[in-house]
Amino acid sequence: MNLIADFLDCTQFTSYEQLCRDFKLHIKDDFNFGLDVVDKYAACEPNKTALIWCNDSGEEKFITFADVARESNRIANMFYDKGIRRGDFVLLMLMSRFEYWYATVACHKLGAIVIPATSQLTYKDIVYRCNYAGIKAIVSVNTPTLTEYILKARPDCKALEHIFAVNGGAEGFEDFEALYKTYDGGKLNFTPMRDKNAPMLAYFTSGTTGLPKMALHSYTYPVAHIATAMWHGCTDKSLQFTAADTGWAKASWGKIYGQWICGAALFTYDYYGKYTPLDLLPLLQKYKVTGFCAPPTVYRFLIQEDLSRFDLSSIEHYCTAGEPLNPVVYEQIKQKIGKSIYEGYGQTETVVAIGTFPYMEPHPGSMGKPCPVYEIALLDDHGNPVPDDTEGEICIKLKPEQAGLFVEYYNNEKQMQAARYGGYYHTGDVAIRDKDGYYWFVSRDDDIIKSSGYRIGPFEVESALLEHPAVSECAITAVPDEIRGQVVKATVVLARGYTPSDALKKELQNHVKHITAPYKYPRIVEFVTSLPKTISEKIRRVEIRENDKNKK
Repeated sequence: MNLIADFLDCTQFTSYEQLCRDFKLHIKDDFNFGLDVVDKYAACEPNKTALIWCNDSGEEKFITFADVARESNRIANMFYDKGIRRGDFVLLMLMSRFEYWYATVACHKLGAIVIPATSQLTYKDIVYRCNYAGIKAIVSVNTPTLTEYILKARPDCKALEHIFAVNGGAEGFEDFEALYKTYDGGKLNFTPMRDKNAPMLAYFTSGTTGLPKMALHSYTYPVAHIATAMWHGCTDKSLQFTAADTGWAKASWGKIYGQWICGAALFTYDYYGKYTPLDLLPLLQKYKVTGFCAPPTVYRFLIQEDLSRFDLSSIEHYCTAGEPLNPVVYEQIKQKIGKSIYEGYGQTETVVAIGTFPYMEPHPGSMGKPCPVYEIALLDDHGNPVPDDTEGEICIKLKPEQAGLFVEYYNNEKQMQAARYGGYYHTGDVAIRDKDGYYWFVSRDDDIIKSSGYRIGPFEVESALLEHPAVSECAITAVPDEIRGQVVKATVVLARGYTPSDALKKELQNHVKHITAPYKYPRIVEFVTSLPKTISEKIRRVEIRENDKNKK
């Protein structure tokens, strides 16, 4: 059973052309994901698996939709009894604890606005978010470092009234499970939210540049993620794994909304110690996961391992998003597993905006083609559409009703005006469209390097470097230069068995000259043990640039 027919007249697609023609969402005015998806499954098919959860201690849970419906009711009733009301903000820092799904659905039913966040937040991060949004309650994992930060931050958070901890509670915290288990799970003790245009969920952007903005989504957001789940290849027989902490938007892409509407079950791994993607492979084998989505960072790790030691034959569909997938990584993964990787593109502000859908042929390095949820245009600096094979900013046409596009940057009119103008939402990302309609990522607009009159996107140079066996990871940034304006710098993490040397620097520079246009080669090469990244594993080129400035 799946619920796609509740939102689409056509539910089966066999080509990209048909998808564009027949994918038309209809969302009733009183839609609520918790009531119209979770509770509907619980009523019609209560034993249908919603979530398979396990952790690094060997515990596991098989959670049905009836379980999610009951426990979310309990939490919603508890929140209401604690004074949390429609429009209040609730911060969830739950990693991959199963309580994340219960609490999220509870907030949706109540009308409280969920703000998922990573457990890696520090005291300063918590204070910033709490005061920016006026957060009323925090639900947190019970880890010493995070609970210490929350307790330290609490006196400085003006609107914060409740702090809860899961897994037995913590000193100074209300015991989340002990409390909500005392409440009725059979019914709601309040009138639930029934307005598709109301604010439902907000994410603080990952902050590759500047302070994080807060992108606010309405109750239409989950339905637009049907397209994301289709990009994932989800059906009502799928068991989908997406490598994402629940604190960032990729979790909404791959760990709840579209997947559940499509009838897919979710698999999640909750870990607290040191983790590498290799730890996950035995679990994918054990639980027979059918769909795998991970950022390019994970795939770059996997190509260095002997994947033949694991039976991954149950996985029918691989995909990636978060950053562009370098073609050399695509090819090596395909050699190892015999399957293609389907790339996609989007932002915290969107659902999948451009994707290589299952009925399309992947073009290694390409994001794919526009998702039918949006009308995509590539625009120049004057707001004019660019022809094929020409760089332009990825923009989404604004419409009176646009499911899946953020409502606003909360309390930030200046950023709203900078992002929404001329009838479009401007993503700040630059791409090229080829003659076949495939889109190719170039870079963030502020990552473009301008050297001696040339415009150089970091992705192409990074891809060239990754073709050299000595390079495990790399980041390309600009360094100011009196003669050329800017020059290209490569910050490189070496693969196993290689050591930094001047000879290797020269070898890498010559390698790039032979792979791509010679003017793009890195005049500066720095070897490091790791690259700075956001909580969502995106490389923070801005931090590299800032560190270079501070060295002067």
